Amino acid sequence: MSFADEDGRAIGRFLEMMAAEAGASPNTIAAYATDLRLASGVLGGGLARADAAAIERLAGDWRDLSRATVARKSAALRRFFAFLVDEGDRADDPGRALPRPGSGRALPRTLSGADVERLFAAIQARIARIPADPRDLRLLALIELLYGSGLRASELVSLPRGAVQPDKPYLILKGKGGRERLVPLSDRARGAVADWRAHVDPKSPWLFPSGKSHLSRIRLYQMVRAIAGEAGIPPDRISPHVLRHAFATHLLEGGADLRALQAMLGHADIATTEIYTHIDSARLVRLVNERHPLAERTAPRRVDADERQA
Repeated sequence: MSFADEDGRAIGRFLEMMAAEAGASPNTIAAYATDLRLASGVLGGGLARADAAAIERLAGDWRDLSRATVARKSAALRRFFAFLVDEGDRADDPGRALPRPGSGRALPRTLSGADVERLFAAIQARIARIPADPRDLRLLALIELLYGSGLRASELVSLPRGAVQPDKPYLILKGKGGRERLVPLSDRARGAVADWRAHVDPKSPWLFPSGKSHLSRIRLYQMVRAIAGEAGIPPDRISPHVLRHAFATHLLEGGADLRALQAMLGHADIATTEIYTHIDSARLVRLVNERHPLAERTAPRRVDADERQA
């Protein structure tokens, strides 16, 4: 396969993700497609494998463009490279070297703890319906694995039927780069998977079968949005990736170590994991005031001019 073919496939998968998981509008997808294909052309079909020198070539090619245009192109490529890293196609993210003529990158969307509770309450309400629908058990297993273990959508839908074992509080995933990682599983997630697996054809190689293959990422995206609507969460605020992001954010807020989180998420570069550290500034200030060693000491009393003269 040539570099141009590799770029074409990578761009196609990225645009599919933007439509299915990020909910991008047709205009946004068309703009991203144009910017990525033009960049691929400048690099002779080597965009997906671009290194620092290639990024410099792109920046040079954009020299005469307006700041707004450069900002748009850089944003499209940064998101593209982040996607490749997240999918395991690259170990590094060259997007950090792209020009930033405008404002900084927007923080990824996430959910509050209350949002997550409403989501699970809506699923439990479905499960309690009579007659019962096994597909509701499937939905619970999917959401438990997305939020409870931080799986990527592509990893989740393609899980083998026996990937989750009742006696193992973890599963081992192998990414596209051949890297293996250990993913923790909660008791809740294992229980939900066991309930669902009882309804899966024993002959199926997949945990979440659909037709002759497994559940698609697009269908997963649709299911997540549908249950969000029932839970009173605006569907445009949620996607499988938002649930993965909530997993990371809530773990960090609970005191998880960034390196441990990097391993759980399968990020080769710690810089990729750092986008999950958008804990609000008020909490950080409170953390310093409450936990820093100096917080327990009494601040030096200020001496005014009258006291100094006394």
